[in-house]
Amino acid sequence: MRLHTLGLTLGLVLVAAIGVLLFPGHHRSSSSAPIQGRCVAVPHACGFPDATSTGVPAGMTLKTVPGQVSSGPGWRYDAAHQEVDVTGSGTVFSGLSVSGGINVSASNVTIKDDQVVTGGDFGIGLQHTSGVTVEDSTVRGLNRSAGRVGAGIGDVYGDSTGMVIENDNISAFRCGVQVSAGLITGNYIHGPGYLAGDHTNGVIANGGTVPLIIYHNTILNNLDQTDAVTINTEHVAGPVMNKTIEDNLLAGGGYPIYGGTAFGHATADIVIENNRFDQAYYPKGGQFGPAAYFDPAGTGNVWSGNTWISSGKTVPAP
Repeated sequence: MRLHTLGLTLGLVLVAAIGVLLFPGHHRSSSSAPIQGRCVAVPHACGFPDATSTGVPAGMTLKTVPGQVSSGPGWRYDAAHQEVDVTGSGTVFSGLSVSGGINVSASNVTIKDDQVVTGGDFGIGLQHTSGVTVEDSTVRGLNRSAGRVGAGIGDVYGDSTGMVIENDNISAFRCGVQVSAGLITGNYIHGPGYLAGDHTNGVIANGGTVPLIIYHNTILNNLDQTDAVTINTEHVAGPVMNKTIEDNLLAGGGYPIYGGTAFGHATADIVIENNRFDQAYYPKGGQFGPAAYFDPAGTGNVWSGNTWISSGKTVPAP
């Protein structure tokens, strides 16, 4: 792994369900011309992940699935559904280029150094799993319109645990990462696709009370809806607790961050700190502002150290 978290070697157990938010500002999907000189153009120049530090390592030769190989220890290609099924616990799926999605229904699986290109519901779909790692991989849709992928990496049933999503390059999606549990770090999530009616999320993570860490990613949504990061509470009873959004480069959408109170839930221990907001798409970070639905009065809630990358000035709590 080429990019690691700073001391984040905690044992992570995270839970949530998946949903799509109906937030203000989802009526259009037009892009805005970037302002030159911002970190969005070259994230690594500002110390954030981009194509230079994510995805399949440069110079690596991949074998095609199913053209050159169609099965291996713990996995096989399903020609009828044009997808890979990973069913063996502990499987390492590496060095492969897949035309179609990957369904993971086993635990302690590692997907690394792979390319996944599909216009389906999921690029990599996790089904009732634990301890799955997806790292150093490129996941994208076929294009940014009718061929966009529904979720680049997604927890299909919202019950997978212990996921690590690290150093991946994800693009041409409706949702870049849509998970129920895990550590999301070092990823370059950018260039979403769009179909009429989409609500576009860089990272969408449901509510609940189990910890979630979203740390040191570049998450860019050049559309005017919905977000870069959402704590989605539409389909949970509440409360919403123990979510951390830290040290990310964020820009675009209606708001770059939705902080958990959109459906009237009480929140606690929601930590949003040391993020850098870019104004490449909108002067307010997003079409309407930098963040919404965050309760600064909630027990343990923290909004601290968030700044505009252009000026270094503090972004106030919403």
